[in-house]
Amino acid sequence: SRPAPENCLPTDGFVPLGTLLRLPQFRGFSAEDVQRVVDANGKQRFALQLGDPSTGPLIRANQGHSLQVPALALVALETPQALPQVLVHGTFWKHWPSILLEGLSRQGRTHIHLAPGLPGDPGVVSGMRPNCEVAVFINGPLALGDGIPFFRAANGVILTPGNADGFLLPKYFKEALQLRPTRMLLSLAGDKGTECPSSPQHSPRGRRMTQQ
Repeated sequence: SRPAPENCLPTDGFVPLGTLLRLPQFRGFSAEDVQRVVDANGKQRFALQLGDPSTGPLIRANQGHSLQVPALALVALETPQALPQVLVHGTFWKHWPSILLEGLSRQGRTHIHLAPGLPGDPGVVSGMRPNCEVAVFINGPLALGDGIPFFRAANGVILTPGNADGFLLPKYFKEALQLRPTRMLLSLAGDKGTECPSSPQHSPRGRRMTQQ
């Protein structure tokens, strides 16, 4: 039997679909509606599987949990060779100054999400929102060498819990790229390159930001 106590996920993250559909926020939705969402989700964020007669169909999120899911189907990437050549985190201008100063944070989740490429690159299904404004490229082998673990989720997203405080520090940043309105490299210096495009010091055509 898979049912779990309230506010607690089973070790593999799957919960009975019937239990989910009885929640107030899902009132009016059917199992067929959920199946369509799972099938149509290009980022493969959800998984459905048959349960036993006592539970019926089971559903889980493949990533993005705020609770620990010990038996989630994650593959540990334990050597530099196992890591994708590209590890990149997408973010927005409003977060960039704090990221540049403190690093990437789990922000209440169990993992920091990284993509094996930019949106539109071959084989990149998920890991970054298509409207992200800044891409931060990570030196995975350096972080791995410092004991920071990396995992691959079922949909190809690379996950890391970061350090003991839940951060991937700036020393692991290889480079940063402005994605919008035009693509250009950003400075990783703490006192430069932190202005957003709406700043008076930034050209609306996306030219390099004025440095103080």
